[in-house]
Amino acid sequence: MQHLFEIDVRWTAFPLHPETPEAGRSLEELFAGRPDLEQVRARLRRAAREADLPWGERKMTYNSRKAQELGEWAESLGRGQEFHHKVFEAYFARGLNISDISVLASLAGETGLSEEAAREVLQQQTFKKAVDDDWSRSRRMGIQAVPTFLLGGRFLVGAQPFDKMAAFFEAAGVKKRLIAVV
Repeated sequence: MQHLFEIDVRWTAFPLHPETPEAGRSLEELFAGRPDLEQVRARLRRAAREADLPWGERKMTYNSRKAQELGEWAESLGRGQEFHHKVFEAYFARGLNISDISVLASLAGETGLSEEAAREVLQQQTFKKAVDDDWSRSRRMGIQAVPTFLLGGRFLVGAQPFDKMAAFFEAAGVKKRLIAVV
């Protein structure tokens, strides 16, 4: 969407299941008693395929707090988009534990950032306050799901098809980029 519309994306950390232990929990445990779990999984697979996002059959959910803190650090260095995409792929397609410092440091390295510095940032919780502030902002705004897109006071919740996202941007008065084809 960024190549078609004049938008800047700002990632905001959200407390999605913050009670999840670092070792993770099985999806069956997380969604125990939910009769439509397979339907939800099928819908998510379809949405990922339609959006051309990497997707796998992960069995576990992990606490994303450390990934969010490292994401804030990556953003401060101008590498946030790349890092967030690496974390998404690691978590949703490869089922990696994004609460594990070694996993996160490796992802930082894949993004062109220092693995050593990433470990230090996590150990010292350098970006803890930034994530705390994002979580507070999410609560104040009443955000209850991810992804939630906010633009000009309007919300769009959930992974959406291209045409719905485009309509959301157009309704908010976002200008399209001029694209020259040579």
